[in-house]
Amino acid sequence: MYPFKRRKRKRFGLQFTFDTVRQNTTEEKMGLLSLDQLKSFNSQGYLVIESFATDDEIQSMTKRMEQLVDEFDPSSTASIFSTKNQQQLTDNYFFESAERVSFFFEEKAFGDDGNLKQPKQVSLNKVGHALHEIEPAFKNFSSSEKTSSLMRSLGYKRPVIMQSMYIFKQPGIGGEVVPHQDNSFIYTEPQTCTGLWLALEDATLSNGCLWAIPGSHKNGLVRKFYRDEDGVKFDKPSPSYDKKDFVPIEVKAGSLVVIHGNLIHQSFENQSQKSRHAYSLHVVDTDGCKWAPENWIRRKVEPEPLYVN
Repeated sequence: MYPFKRRKRKRFGLQFTFDTVRQNTTEEKMGLLSLDQLKSFNSQGYLVIESFATDDEIQSMTKRMEQLVDEFDPSSTASIFSTKNQQQLTDNYFFESAERVSFFFEEKAFGDDGNLKQPKQVSLNKVGHALHEIEPAFKNFSSSEKTSSLMRSLGYKRPVIMQSMYIFKQPGIGGEVVPHQDNSFIYTEPQTCTGLWLALEDATLSNGCLWAIPGSHKNGLVRKFYRDEDGVKFDKPSPSYDKKDFVPIEVKAGSLVVIHGNLIHQSFENQSQKSRHAYSLHVVDTDGCKWAPENWIRRKVEPEPLYVN
């Protein structure tokens, strides 16, 4: 696996200076963050940017996903994705999805007879993990100037998108995402993962919005998710969390939630009759950083950076 090593420098982290931000105050239109926004991100570990995506961008991505799902033959795979049972993800279909457009079902999508209980359109958990490279509608947004400008404002020197996911959070069966940190799954030394979570539909308490523990990113990485010859597993058991420490992040469609790699966050099952579609990216810096060889993602081709400073 490529090492992601460039010139030596301090990690971008949350101790970066704000000098680069002062050169431009167009802020959200260009994706750049204000000093107040950066301070909030530094303090809370996440930041909501409203109206980050336009209606046209949202429609372009959702319409293309409708086409992809319509063209998908569910008999070709029965791969299920669950954050509760991620250690069962040991098949080549999952591993090869790092550079493909692959489809993963909800746990509750199948009946006892092994058949889908409802149409495929409302049975999928997510599609991933290379939409940002393969599908133009998603690539256009992922590689847009506003996305690059956002990463510049966070201090990234040579950022690459390591994975992308279209998450459906289906009505009635949309699965729970257990408390986790993104750095556990997308690990670099030093740690540089940032999650970009775009709401394609309104995310509310009833349909499974994100929840987070503000400031939890300051406590460091809890555990790592790694791959070996037997599959994938965590190096430590999950700690328990107090539900009262979590706060909901309800957002309107088009809003972007920027998530620090060490922030503890989750979402509950969608027990409503309204879906909660989202598009998620995970970005790492590759300047002065090393990609952990034990990560589940082992690409054959090094990803192209969004830009090089």
